[in-house]
Amino acid sequence: MTDFDAQSGRNTPPQPEPSPAQLEADEAELYAGLRGVAGIVAGAQGVIDVLHDVAQYAALAIPGADGVGVALIDPRHGVSSVRNWAATAGLIQEIDTIQYDELNEGPCITCMQSRRPTVSGSLGADSRWPHFGGRVARMRVHSALALPLIVDDQLIGSINAYAGSRDAFGEHAVQLGSQFARPAAVSVHNAQLLANAHDRTMRLQRALDSRAVIDQAIGIIRSRSGSTADEAFGRLAHISQTENIKLRAVAERLVEEAVRRARARHR
Repeated sequence: MTDFDAQSGRNTPPQPEPSPAQLEADEAELYAGLRGVAGIVAGAQGVIDVLHDVAQYAALAIPGADGVGVALIDPRHGVSSVRNWAATAGLIQEIDTIQYDELNEGPCITCMQSRRPTVSGSLGADSRWPHFGGRVARMRVHSALALPLIVDDQLIGSINAYAGSRDAFGEHAVQLGSQFARPAAVSVHNAQLLANAHDRTMRLQRALDSRAVIDQAIGIIRSRSGSTADEAFGRLAHISQTENIKLRAVAERLVEEAVRRARARHR
């Protein structure tokens, strides 16, 4: 039996067992979604593009989903930093904005706090989210399935599926959704790691470029004045503070001026 948090006190109407043909179709769509996330080559596209792909594949893999959103958290700030980054429709984006930015309650937040799938078959009557449930029900969205995205015990976000009908997500949908969420979390996490590595590389490159131009400027000052390296650096720092511009900009200006003078002499 699939482990998930269901809506308390709701007597869900008995659902007929899926027919063999329906089970086969659901399995085929799940595997199509799994092949999709497995085919995401981290680094070939940005994190946002990866998240949009994951949302589209999740909508395919989760039976009954009319729309899907993908939310991420900042690991430094936990669930309080949750934000929707991708959605298959504008309505889903609006619902998750209400959940995170306005009310701070809803199935996604609950599933990330519990780290368990969370299901609601009638949002308007769900006592867990008295403000969110009624608000979304008035938007003609009545069912929700939220799945935590976890990699190596690290929570990184959630997949949130919604449907207009009531009781759209039974145990079968939770089981297939959970099967999809695990590899999807790995794809998202890998994309984040590569993006962070790229950012660090770019920052390091900018730092090295800055160091190089500052060293050139120090050399120019020393050649003109006969000062030491520390004295030349002190002059650059003084100009930077006096003119309230970055040290690199001061160094670039000095180097460019020296290049112009050298070219003028050669003419």
